[in-house]
Amino acid sequence: MTNVAFVALACGLIIGLGAFGACIGIALMGGKYLEASARQPELMNALQTKMFLLAGLIDAAFLIGVGIAMLFAFANPFVG
Repeated sequence: MTNVAFVALACGLIIGLGAFGACIGIALMGGKYLEASARQPELMNALQTKMFLLAGLIDAAFLIGVGIAMLFAFANPFVG
């Protein structure tokens, strides 16, 4: 296998595993938000604000991984 094949494989793994992790993280956070809102409805607004802030941070981490994968895919520093 050549370096280009390894870079393509790495880009796929970065994007795929990043998307999987972000989906699992947001799903767990959403479930805990619903659980906490059911237990203490008076805190729903504060919890919702924090949930959306964390959802944005989780998605930002995934998009940074996508950006790094695109850097390797289109401006490959490993091709000699």
